[in-house]
Amino acid sequence: MFNFIIKRLFYGFLVFIGVVTVVFLLFNVLPGDPARMMLGQRADSASVAAINRDLGRDKPLLEQYLGYLNDLSPVSVHHLNDDDAFWYLDPEKYPDAKVLFTVGKRAVVLKSPYFRRSYQTKRRVSDILFEAFPKTALLATVSITIALILGLIIGTFAALHRDSLFDRLSLVFSVSGMAIPSFFAAILFAWVFAYLLADYTHLSMFGSLYTVDDFGRGEYLDLKNLILPAVVLGIRPLAIVVELTRSSLLEVLSSDYIRTAKAKGLSKRRLIMKHALKNALNPVITAISGWFASLMAGAVFVEFVFDWKGVGVAIVNALTKYDFPVVMGAVLFISIILVFINIAVDIIYAWLDPRIRLG
Repeated sequence: MFNFIIKRLFYGFLVFIGVVTVVFLLFNVLPGDPARMMLGQRADSASVAAINRDLGRDKPLLEQYLGYLNDLSPVSVHHLNDDDAFWYLDPEKYPDAKVLFTVGKRAVVLKSPYFRRSYQTKRRVSDILFEAFPKTALLATVSITIALILGLIIGTFAALHRDSLFDRLSLVFSVSGMAIPSFFAAILFAWVFAYLLADYTHLSMFGSLYTVDDFGRGEYLDLKNLILPAVVLGIRPLAIVVELTRSSLLEVLSSDYIRTAKAKGLSKRRLIMKHALKNALNPVITAISGWFASLMAGAVFVEFVFDWKGVGVAIVNALTKYDFPVVMGAVLFISIILVFINIAVDIIYAWLDPRIRLG
């Protein structure tokens, strides 16, 4: 099992390096001068040259790429004294850097990844993402929990009562849930439950996790603002979990070992919970892991419609302002999430099915 985990971590590292390379090349061929974006219309040539030198854009593309990898790596190499060097150990850029050892004028340091600074706000990209990510993580976790619990219950009942009215209604819901775009569902739910039925639901169309109290003395946790975006975000994964659970469980229930277990006199509850449902979970785990990764990455449309200040809103704002470092940092941050979730899913697969890790 240990060798299996090490292999998955190595493959995940290769995937991340590939993503870094594609993102770097893509955003370095896009039109636009970051220096003029930062300085505005009154920028003079000397200031533009100084900003480009600070960003390393006056260097060859290969050197810029190596510098970008050096910034992202937690263990990196920097110049100690030459503040004009592109790889200078700038305390403003790397405030938490700790020197491991030195070789001449260079040092190998341990630091947190540096995603550069926003062109517009001058803030560190990591600060922007870490400020937005907890809100997206909470929204995604609540949404996927709703989808998983309800999906397993509905899908199991639909499989156990095949061709019944409940089964047919669950199929209609699954098709409808998968067909409705997220942005349309968000607008529809906001209009119905936060506008037409606002007097009964007391839900807000636009709201954040924390709300300022009536006297302006501080913020309080307002979980009711989480209801609508979480439900809307969970509709599509819920529909997929229902359909996958139903079809996979029906396939397992028709297996020979299930018929053998029935012949031995096992109770229906034990047969379903201990044997059938566990073996039917593999496709559900695959689907739910992919959806959870995408939701954690930022449900852009849902967050934007409900003004939920998460990663999705940060990406939209950065795109509208051509703030490339924020977009690049968000893409890489999303990639890290996807890689680790996929590794976790592979480990869960190996635990559920020993044939996978043996293979």
